Amino acid sequence: MADIEANVKKILQELKGGNAYGEAVTLVAATKTRTAEEINRAIRAGITCVGENKVQEFRDKYDSLEKAERHFIGNLQANKIKYLLGKCDLIHSVGDVRLAEEISRLALSRGIVQNILIEINLGEAQKGGIPLDEADASYRHIKTLEGVKVRGCMAMLPAEDEQGYLAALCNKMRQFFEAHRERDDGFAYLSMGMSGDYRLCLDHGSNMVRLGTCIFGARPARAAE
Repeated sequence: MADIEANVKKILQELKGGNAYGEAVTLVAATKTRTAEEINRAIRAGITCVGENKVQEFRDKYDSLEKAERHFIGNLQANKIKYLLGKCDLIHSVGDVRLAEEISRLALSRGIVQNILIEINLGEAQKGGIPLDEADASYRHIKTLEGVKVRGCMAMLPAEDEQGYLAALCNKMRQFFEAHRERDDGFAYLSMGMSGDYRLCLDHGSNMVRLGTCIFGARPARAAE
């Protein structure tokens, strides 16, 4: 069994120094397949944000978790948005203008404003997200929508061993982030980095990381993607 408390303490200590730009780093515990008890152990150890990948798991665990920000970090289908609105502090994975428009429509019907991140695709056709070369135009449109507030952007690095290539992608994301933060004070988060690559991402400007294995240990083989 993973020593969740020790893992959380170690990671939080590591992140105290911030990223390479001296910015504070937000740690989101990625809780896919984890039990409510495991997640609550992490919260009691100091985790303040938990991120779920599946809407069904988000719903099933919602009332069982202790106080923490609730994030959604997985692929989101339009017909499941309704289960998150009003309960999710931040949706990371808005990688489609039409999805943003549907979030806006539903949020307005409920009289709320939903915080979102724009998900950017770094060149992997099989994954979701807005291509980087289209992200500026998409951001400009999404920013005009009522009922949503764009708080930053999110990306996943490809499964690639070439560190120079990955660093270059991180730098492109940082450039995109900085360009929009200059014009929008609410554009605060660059969510990039998971258990296998978060140190590289921090070195190149990420200020929000989504860690699961580092906190909870490896998932059982049947649950691994």
